[in-house]
Amino acid sequence: MILFPFAEYWWFYLSFVGFVLAMLALDLGVFHRKAHEVSFKEAGAWTVAWISLALLFNLLFYFYAADKFDPVIGKAVALEFLTGFVVEKSLAIDNIFVFAVVFNYFAIPKVYQHRILFWGILGALLFRGIFIALGSVLMQYEWVVWFFGGLLIVTGIKMLFAGDEEADLEKNFLIRLLKRFFRVHPKIEGDRFFIVKNGKRFVTPLFIALIFLELSDIIFAIDSVPAIFALTKEPLIVFTSNIFAILGLRSMFFMLAGSMDRFIYIKYGLAAVLMFVGLKMVYLNHAFGGKFPISWSLGIIISLIGGSMVASWIADRRAQQKALGK
Repeated sequence: MILFPFAEYWWFYLSFVGFVLAMLALDLGVFHRKAHEVSFKEAGAWTVAWISLALLFNLLFYFYAADKFDPVIGKAVALEFLTGFVVEKSLAIDNIFVFAVVFNYFAIPKVYQHRILFWGILGALLFRGIFIALGSVLMQYEWVVWFFGGLLIVTGIKMLFAGDEEADLEKNFLIRLLKRFFRVHPKIEGDRFFIVKNGKRFVTPLFIALIFLELSDIIFAIDSVPAIFALTKEPLIVFTSNIFAILGLRSMFFMLAGSMDRFIYIKYGLAAVLMFVGLKMVYLNHAFGGKFPISWSLGIIISLIGGSMVASWIADRRAQQKALGK
């Protein structure tokens, strides 16, 4: 049984979307009205702000559910939101690596990267909403749950054994396809996505980078959206936890951009998370009477991601000490 059906909570979805759009307008129209390079300090402050906002929402969500139903249900749905948020935030690390590769390939100056990510996140919100709406319908069928559970397990295994070679975007199918459809101007013209030269409209490298990021996010959504549906059957929880995680993606990128090469074991943690939620969909939920304990899921996911980050930190420290001859 769905606790928060769309027919009864359509007003909440509209209000939530309105709130998100207002926050994005405040972000671009006030705090980032002028293009500038985002510092680590600024990115860190925004990261803390977005995470705090998500936690505040979760607290209010708990009180609402506890009052409408009972405290037990309130605790359960709050844990589902928190677990979904942690999963989506963790899987977003893959997006961050793609951001770095794309910006480096197109030689996008740091001063314009926030503008690209702003519009990229806006598009991601739209596509995630569509994916979640489809998922809320499709996940009612057992074979769909098995299919996506198997897909997550296979994706996790592939990530586990994938090499560390740097992506070559020159050979990427999406890049070659985009260059067939658009006249691409070879130079960056300020923060503009389009320019007109000799009566012909061209797209700049900023626009190609934006489209590539949008298409990449659609591909990532194939993994991330089913992963959250493995944790909760409530579309409202899937939607809000997903959106809150995406909103903080830009600041998270600018905070981690300079130190991403130090997280050498993070891919193993992400791979393990994907395999765990896939196993949850195809086996664990059934083995535990229809639902694997959400508190156990949260603990396992935090342990996997946290463990990979600690292992990366230890390895980086040892590498630095070795380089210094200690």
